Amino acid sequence: MRLAIDRLQSAFLTPGQVKASHGFMGLDSRLIADGTYFVIEAQGRIAGCGGWSRGATAYGGDHSAGRDDRLLDPAMEAAKVRAMYTHPDHVRKGVGTLILSLCEAAARAEGFAALELSATMAGVPLYRSFGFVDVRAFEDSGVPLILMRKPISDL
Repeated sequence: MRLAIDRLQSAFLTPGQVKASHGFMGLDSRLIADGTYFVIEAQGRIAGCGGWSRGATAYGGDHSAGRDDRLLDPAMEAAKVRAMYTHPDHVRKGVGTLILSLCEAAARAEGFAALELSATMAGVPLYRSFGFVDVRAFEDSGVPLILMRKPISDL
């Protein structure tokens, strides 16, 4: 995760913004406990990871402030795609798309009609190619992010 943040964000952020990213990005172990986190391996090594949440916390790791454990209402709220990281050696090899596909299928199976995520600038092209649309830009600790959404309902 640290390597992905450092290498992949450096083309979009200043060194200070990359450093600030470490203050709120990272793994949320609740996703692992919930069984909603995926790890993709290539040749016995981690190529990428990411997951989704039934909870209201939009992004951030175990160390992040402002976490919200309230369960989302699948009929009214979007599941949250969280903690997406691709090892720099595996970018543009389908790792992120595979993780997003797994998240979408699992959230749909639990009755969610949409997905939301807080995209880093490095992730925006992947998310747009997967059908996410921009909702609004915002910042955390001076780091630019975009709230994005994708409908996933079969209706």
